[in-house]
Amino acid sequence: MAGAHATTLRYATGYPPGSLPAKAAENYAKAVEKYSDGDLKLRVFALSLLNASETSDGVRDGIADGGYLLTVYFPAMYPHTNLVNESSMQLLLFDEKALNGKGALAYEGAMTEFTFFNCPECLEEYEQQKQVYTANAASSSYGLLCNKPVTNQEQLKGKRLRVAGSHWSRWSEHFGATSMSLTINDTLEALHQGVIDCTIASAPELINLGLIEAVSDITMSVPGGVYAGANAGSFNVDVWRKLNEKQRQAILRAGARYTAETPWSYLQLEKEALKKTEEKGAELHQASPELFEASREFIKQDLNTIIDYYAKNHGVERGEEMLDTFHDLLKKWVGLVQDVDSLDDLEALYWDEVFSKVDVSSYGMK
Repeated sequence: MAGAHATTLRYATGYPPGSLPAKAAENYAKAVEKYSDGDLKLRVFALSLLNASETSDGVRDGIADGGYLLTVYFPAMYPHTNLVNESSMQLLLFDEKALNGKGALAYEGAMTEFTFFNCPECLEEYEQQKQVYTANAASSSYGLLCNKPVTNQEQLKGKRLRVAGSHWSRWSEHFGATSMSLTINDTLEALHQGVIDCTIASAPELINLGLIEAVSDITMSVPGGVYAGANAGSFNVDVWRKLNEKQRQAILRAGARYTAETPWSYLQLEKEALKKTEEKGAELHQASPELFEASREFIKQDLNTIIDYYAKNHGVERGEEMLDTFHDLLKKWVGLVQDVDSLDDLEALYWDEVFSKVDVSSYGMK
């Protein structure tokens, strides 16, 4: 009987039960079981087996068989992945009509294709940590979730901002704010206690992390960008190699679904989160035109800063070539996602364009 002797793997996410990413992980587990015909199952541990800062070592050491890995927490381990992730504010340079609200979907597709087929250094980074990359995750656009109004350069000065990447840190400091690095699990308390004035994050985190209880003012038009440096399907390499080809194929097939569900669900939840926060009395603001244009100018310069930073601090030699290749992929994906009208459409697009082209007989097996 199918599934009678199914292999069950432990999958860890640092997001709490009931949050959108935790629900996406549960759906991922269902997809793995479906696409393996019941031969492979995932048991999801939401903020119980490993938290966000423990996931890399935990998957490497076999505490979990797989997990939702946020590479930004480990700059020295995943510099090539983080370099491309840090260029996500370039979405603010695209014409808004061209993006049509689907910038996150395009960035996710480009990031996944780039990692699998254009960045052997990225895959090597995972292998060095005894991991295999099998799925990606991306957020919706990042803005300012604050406990006071921040809409212009003057208001930014002196503010303490929790950031999720060096690019947002540089943006903060460029405009006179102080950047602070905290894990997602510490953000709510920091806002409540006034340790930080804002967190630069996507609007769904108002619900996912309970930030709705501490946020009173929201400005989503800056700094922009998405978080896409998540190996949503990071599996221990020894575990991966013990699976048969059908099971590995099932993980990749489910990975296309997972890769689609995170940005798609984030975009849907963004509207709900902003509405609920406004109903609780928070104010939604637009950045001043001056701050918006100054941010675009900063982003143009920061792409060069990213290249120089990763060359100097992490020995990344192909930074300029990598960003050029990625930018071309991003432009392609901006076009590809425009006809996507459903989660199923997005899953099929990611599968056809990326995941179906991965050779499970050799991928991750060397």
